[in-house]
Amino acid sequence: MRRVRVVRGVLGAVLFGVTAVGCSDSGDARSAESGDTTASSQHAASASAATAVQGSWRSWTKDLSGSEGVRVCGATAHQVVCATGADGVVGRSRADGAVTWTVPATGAGKNLGLVVDKADERAVTSGGRTLRAANLRTGRAAWTLRLPADRVYAGFVASEGVVYALDTWSSFTRKADVALGAYRASDGKRLWHRTVDADRYESPVAFGGRVYTTGSSKVTARNARTGDALATTTSGTTCPHLIAGGDYLVCSGSANTAEDTFPALRRLDPGDLRPLPTAKDSGQKPERGLISADGVLMLFEVSPEDSSGGDWNAYDLDHQKKLWSYTTTTDQAGLVGGRFLTFTPRNDRATRGHLISIDLHAGPKATGDAAPRMSPAYPETVGSAYPALVLPGGDPDHVVIETMVHHILRSLPLP
Repeated sequence: MRRVRVVRGVLGAVLFGVTAVGCSDSGDARSAESGDTTASSQHAASASAATAVQGSWRSWTKDLSGSEGVRVCGATAHQVVCATGADGVVGRSRADGAVTWTVPATGAGKNLGLVVDKADERAVTSGGRTLRAANLRTGRAAWTLRLPADRVYAGFVASEGVVYALDTWSSFTRKADVALGAYRASDGKRLWHRTVDADRYESPVAFGGRVYTTGSSKVTARNARTGDALATTTSGTTCPHLIAGGDYLVCSGSANTAEDTFPALRRLDPGDLRPLPTAKDSGQKPERGLISADGVLMLFEVSPEDSSGGDWNAYDLDHQKKLWSYTTTTDQAGLVGGRFLTFTPRNDRATRGHLISIDLHAGPKATGDAAPRMSPAYPETVGSAYPALVLPGGDPDHVVIETMVHHILRSLPLP
């Protein structure tokens, strides 16, 4: 499951959603690679072809252009990919960070997120009315979907050769009318499109031949091939937000809520959506969650009165217990090689400005081979730079840091 990276602050200006039911042009893909092009895709198809990069990841630092968005970068085993403008994409070399190909944006506006789908060789991004894919191998535009003027795309994910996208009315004054569409990742062909009971602020998740949406009080599982509903949660289930990883599916509170109390963690059976025994959480506000392939949920939880810092709590989903906790000041983190990677707290003078790698099961107090590992201090990893993590695919020995202040990318060795 590859989930969209949401750009905070954009939601109040442009809604996320899926294609409107009954709109004849709401799922019409225009492929820049197949020759069926619109004026915008003809412009995009003129992008330079991708340049092959030899060798492994290396250390480098590069300034980002003014058009490259904030926290809309991803990476494969071979390159870094960032969204530009409303719906453009740029590829950068893993060897030196230099731009190797560019798919120009088709218009003005804010970028709403980026999904880098390594398996299908696609980078998918959205500019509100548009959903657009670039070919990661050739560095050319693959296809573009464009909604009517009164509809906008919302959360979107990619899994097993399919892109799933929500869309809704662009106006806040109209009833949400959320729909979910499935589009073939290779050429954007619409496979199916359904009206769904889903929160327009919550991205779907997809894995194991199914796609899941939540409407806060009900989760629905659909057949990824047909869109048919296969299961819903039992009455009384509260699920503002879905977290998925490996073969695990978990409900938690939502980072978008302004409330002071939050529903408890609840693991769901991915098949029939029945609730399963789940570890007791902290009761604090969940900001972000990651799940490892062996069932460790990493959940960043903060006080609703003060979200400037919190705890990354590790929960064993199979044995329903909390494993350990690490206090820090960022929700930026990743999972790599059986370890949890994040930044040290910016308010700790002794350790700030480092990356720390923690064994998923043993935690920050482990010793020996499982002991935490810390990087040297880098200017880009201090909290005042508001750094974000971009993890390459495969089995990387480097990590890419994106800073918000003095907008740059830096590739550096994993601790």
